[in-house]
Amino acid sequence: MQSLGMNTPTDRQLAPPGGWHPATASRIPPIQLHGAGLRPRLLAWVLGLFVKGDPPGIFLVLMRHWRLFRAWLSFAARLMPFGKLDRRDTELVILRVGWNCRCRYEWGQHVAIGLRVGLTPEQIARVTQGADTPGWEPRHAALLRATDELHHARILSADTWQNLTAHYDDKKLLELCLLIGHYEMLAGMLNSLGLPLDASAETALASAPIHHLGAMEDRA
Repeated sequence: MQSLGMNTPTDRQLAPPGGWHPATASRIPPIQLHGAGLRPRLLAWVLGLFVKGDPPGIFLVLMRHWRLFRAWLSFAARLMPFGKLDRRDTELVILRVGWNCRCRYEWGQHVAIGLRVGLTPEQIARVTQGADTPGWEPRHAALLRATDELHHARILSADTWQNLTAHYDDKKLLELCLLIGHYEMLAGMLNSLGLPLDASAETALASAPIHHLGAMEDRA
C-alpha cells in the first residue's frame, strides 16, 4: 500500500473515465510578468501572497483581457473563497465539477485547496465515486447529486432540490447553482486552452494521500 506523503507518478494518480483532457501547452499563453506593466505585476504579487506561491496560470492567462479579468475576479471571489456556503461544501462541488469535466487543472488545484480547508483524503477520493457511494452525510450527497445533474441534464430534479432545501436557504441555493455553473464554465475554458497544471499544484497533487484510497474504493 502506498504510504502517506509518497509522490504518486502521474500514470498512477486518480483519473476519470476517459482520462483527463490533454493539457500540454496553453493555446493562449500566460503573460510574462517580466516586462509587464505595474498593474499586472502588482496584482500577481497580491495573488501570490494569497496562494502562498506563484500566481496560478489561469490568472496570468486571463490577465490578457484585463477588463474581463477584473470583473471575473470580483465575481469569482464571491463564490470562492468568500461565499456563504461552507468552504468544505464549496470544494466538494468544485472537485466534482473538475472530475465530471475531465479538467485536470481544476481538479489538481482544488485537491490541495480542499485538504487545506478541512476535507479529508478519504472524502476527496470518494468524490470520484459520486453521491451514491456509502460514507457521505446527506448534505454532501445532495451537493454531489446536484453537481452531477446540472452537468448532465442542466436542471436539478425535484427530489434533489427538495433534499437541498433541508440544508440550505434560498441565498445558498442560488449560490450553489452559480458555483456549479461557474466552475463548469472555467473547466470548459481550461480544457479548450489546454493549460497545464502549475508546477506547485503538480507537486501537491502527486503528494496528496488520495490516490491509493481511490484504488481501494474501486476494488471494494
